[in-house]
Amino acid sequence: MSDLLDKIEKDILKLNNQERTFLADRLLGLLDGDLISDIDQAWIVEAERRYHGYKNGERSGVDAQDVFLEKESAKRL
Repeated sequence: MSDLLDKIEKDILKLNNQERTFLADRLLGLLDGDLISDIDQAWIVEAERRYHGYKNGERSGVDAQDVFLEKESAKRL
């Protein structure tokens, strides 16, 4: 493996799981455009926008329990 690839691998291992997932999706998209649809890509961009907004204090988080309660309420309708 080249020195550059070694450095990239070490840097990637410093990322959290969510960041690595986004990176993996982008890299796979470069290999074959059919792996990530336009809709998937739009959701990735939106998720990144929301995540960065949260990290920068522009958005507040939602408690997971509240999300699950809302989902259960919607099922009953």
